[in-house]
Amino acid sequence: MTMSNSAEGLNEDKPLISGNNNHVVRRVVKVTLLFMGLAVLALVFHNNANHFASFLPTSYYFHPPPFSAASSSSSSQEVGDLMLDGVLKNASMKDRTVIVTTLNDAWAEPNSVLDLFLHSFRIGNQTQWLLNHLVIICLDDKAYARCLASHPHCYDLRSRGDNFTNEAFFMTPNYLKMMWTRIDLLASILQMGYNFVFTDADVMWFRDPFQRFYSNADFQIACDKYVGNPDDVKNHPNGGFTYVISNNRTIPFYKFWYRSREDYKGMHDQDVLNKIKSHPFIKKIGIRMKFLDTAYFGGFCEPSKDLNLVCTMHANCCVGQPNKVHDLKILLEDWIKFTSLPAATKASSPSSWTVPDYCSLEAILQGRKVLGTHLTQ
Repeated sequence: MTMSNSAEGLNEDKPLISGNNNHVVRRVVKVTLLFMGLAVLALVFHNNANHFASFLPTSYYFHPPPFSAASSSSSSQEVGDLMLDGVLKNASMKDRTVIVTTLNDAWAEPNSVLDLFLHSFRIGNQTQWLLNHLVIICLDDKAYARCLASHPHCYDLRSRGDNFTNEAFFMTPNYLKMMWTRIDLLASILQMGYNFVFTDADVMWFRDPFQRFYSNADFQIACDKYVGNPDDVKNHPNGGFTYVISNNRTIPFYKFWYRSREDYKGMHDQDVLNKIKSHPFIKKIGIRMKFLDTAYFGGFCEPSKDLNLVCTMHANCCVGQPNKVHDLKILLEDWIKFTSLPAATKASSPSSWTVPDYCSLEAILQGRKVLGTHLTQ
């Protein structure tokens, strides 16, 4: 067999150097390579110690130098976003639309808001299939554990580096941080190319809302008070229910909304939206914004009057979680009674709600009900 080109011209019968010299050369080469290898390893370890730390599980007791904190935070968010993308992909509709809600430990308690929320999909008019596309964003370990036990699509927000284990009372700094983290998260979902319906967990779903959304809008939002025109910026929006299409208008809009928290410090995301909805930047990017009619997307602030039309009802304008849960249970009972009526009766005599009760403004002013302030919206 002939050798390849690399062996051409060599005399295979004679060594290039003598045996003794060959032995010495090999030892010198080995020692040289050893020292070079140690030097390279030392240099690599020195330059990449912080990079190595990012691969350690978060349970390791490893504390990187202070200057690496920003990099570590960014890395956590990137990992968290990859995990989020996986959950969204499993839950999305064919057109990459998902339904998103958030959950904390208080609302995750048995027979509380989460159970009522999920139950509304099951008793609604052709709404149960929508549960297949619902992603629950969990703010703490209890919420995440409860979600895993009751729903297939759960995401632990702590994987992005956020932690809301402590109680977040209405309008406290921790509460505001949580609300703004939600806006930032929704912006990330848009950047991933997903459309979403965001819904607070205290919004009850009774009909498929997609039948009532505008086909020519980028951003649609429910209202505390609806003035009669879906294009009128004088409508009072409520951030607890939105439908948003991912495109080159909504992504910069959400980024601008999130950045505006710095201009209106101490304000809720919903209040900041009221401040910026007429801003020149909104007109510049050309976002098509619509405000949803309370006849279809009602709430305790302004209840829908005809159960033949209603899609969702929100327990807004309500102080205290016990009051909220009490009135939501009545709301579901009203719906069950309505759906049991003969079709002719439903059509001839439009039914309405018997709530708000504990959540009514009169009850609050008179102080007749049990009040609380935990995560009230």
